[in-house]
Amino acid sequence: MSDAKKIMEMIKEHDITYVDLRFTDIAGKMQHVTQHIDTIDEDALTEGFMFDGSSIAGWKAINESDMTLMPDLYRAYIDPFFAQPTLALFCDVLEPSSGEAYERDPRGTAKAALAHVESLGIADTAFLAQRLSSLFLKMSKLTCR
Repeated sequence: MSDAKKIMEMIKEHDITYVDLRFTDIAGKMQHVTQHIDTIDEDALTEGFMFDGSSIAGWKAINESDMTLMPDLYRAYIDPFFAQPTLALFCDVLEPSSGEAYERDPRGTAKAALAHVESLGIADTAFLAQRLSSLFLKMSKLTCR
């Protein structure tokens, strides 16, 4: 059974109304696009969902804003905080023309870093985190006028 098929079964079993496609922007802020289940099928889950990357600060200009959210079908859970039954899927952000990971997607960067560490043979596990100091400096510049 395909993973997309398992997700579709999970949607039916739990009477899911919405699927929330989640990703992280370059500053580490969680972003999301919520889809009604009428737009969800096995093809969409395996081919990804198009979205406008120009709406995310620091990502794309309007003339090159098409991007793909590719759900990680192994990272699905029912979000207990939504009013309607909602399945949350974490996504990779891809360039639609090439299918390559978008260079400003922190999840893609983390996957590339892990693959690099593994290829060097120095570790099979890495713990990665965003450096908050740069965010604090940026925030202090904004508030100290």
